[in-house]
Amino acid sequence: MFKEQLVDKLGSKTAKIGIIGLGYVGLPLAVAFAEVGFETIGLDVSQSKVDILNSGESYIPDIPTTQLAPLVKSGKLKATTSYEDLRDIDALSICVPTPLRKTKDPDMSYVIQASDSIAEIAHKGMLIVLESTTYPGTTDEIIVPRLNEKGFQIGSDIFLAFSPERIDPANKKWHVRNTPKVIGGVTETCQEVSCLYYGSIVDTVVPVSSPTTAEMVKLLENTFRAVNIGLVNEVALMCDKLGVDVWEVIRAAASKPFGFMPFYPGPGLGGHCIPIDPLYLSWKLKTLNYNSRFIELASEVNTSMPLYVINKVMMALNDDAKALKGSKIAVLGVAYKRDVDDVRESPALDVIQLLEERGAVVQYHDPYVPSIRLEHGRSMQTVALTEQWLKDADCVVIITDHTTLDYGWIVGTSKLIVDTRNATSSFRQHGNGQGNGAKAANGARIVSL
Repeated sequence: MFKEQLVDKLGSKTAKIGIIGLGYVGLPLAVAFAEVGFETIGLDVSQSKVDILNSGESYIPDIPTTQLAPLVKSGKLKATTSYEDLRDIDALSICVPTPLRKTKDPDMSYVIQASDSIAEIAHKGMLIVLESTTYPGTTDEIIVPRLNEKGFQIGSDIFLAFSPERIDPANKKWHVRNTPKVIGGVTETCQEVSCLYYGSIVDTVVPVSSPTTAEMVKLLENTFRAVNIGLVNEVALMCDKLGVDVWEVIRAAASKPFGFMPFYPGPGLGGHCIPIDPLYLSWKLKTLNYNSRFIELASEVNTSMPLYVINKVMMALNDDAKALKGSKIAVLGVAYKRDVDDVRESPALDVIQLLEERGAVVQYHDPYVPSIRLEHGRSMQTVALTEQWLKDADCVVIITDHTTLDYGWIVGTSKLIVDTRNATSSFRQHGNGQGNGAKAANGARIVSL
């Protein structure tokens, strides 16, 4: 009976949808449901986010205000900070953060808090889906017991699944609608209603046998990336020792039409997923007395890259008969990836911290990030990208290759550039190794990663 009622509501789009967590994952999801006609309520602990959304404005670049405002005005989308407003919700998705503690074990407090709150307002006929990336077994170990304690029969009078988020901020090609959705229901009935739920907003659903399988799928995706980035970062270190241009090597290897997929080195890993998700898997396996060697090694290589960048800057300055201590360093870009405003786990924060610890005078420019918070609660604000600022800098360090920056002008204005993203590729010679750097046409020296 409960299944049929929910299926009818989802099919007729009369079901009320709830999204818990209105960040980079939750807000696009809420907008997707509202756009196809569902009445959607988003919940977030941040009152400022809720107020901004209810005013019809967006705070996420991937969701323009012109897309959001009509949904709010029509009443299809609204936000709240109270779980009481979700009591009559028919289906909801949990999109809360799952960070790592400093000890590199999972901080499940947000998922636990959301699960406890949901258990208090859950009702028969409700569908609950966890989307937050986490370790295999989370759905069964955290959410199932809380529903059972309330007397619910999962698969009969309430439905539960795990469906990993696959949002890639600033990706213009892949978004909610055309990115396949992996879904693992606790029971076959849970799977059926979950696929119908997400099938209303995505083109392709990919059912798997269980929530644990779906949880493992997400970790495999991001572990694959982390390990391969770790490999190519180590290749960059090798090429540096050999006097070979790593970017030329990758570009040539990528010409092979089979058996090779290009990954690119950088100043370290950033964002909420790639640096963190594999360590969730590693932590889980340690509880089973298994050491995930690939994950640990990749993490070791990737977390060492900011220090490698510092050494590059030190050597580049040394060639100009300058010490790092007292030198003016201009950092370009502090977001974890190009064209976003997200600084979570950004290697730029480590690079700035390391530079300052060694006595450098550091300022940064990022068109998307007005301020950053460093250790001990200290903040730093972006500065204007001016000709004088670049000329005054002893070294310009490109950490994030935002597409809005004019790299030709930057090269033509700066004296020395350490480029960790290959953003200045077209302005320097190739095939001459990395060494002391390649001369640009105007005489500026560019040191590549």
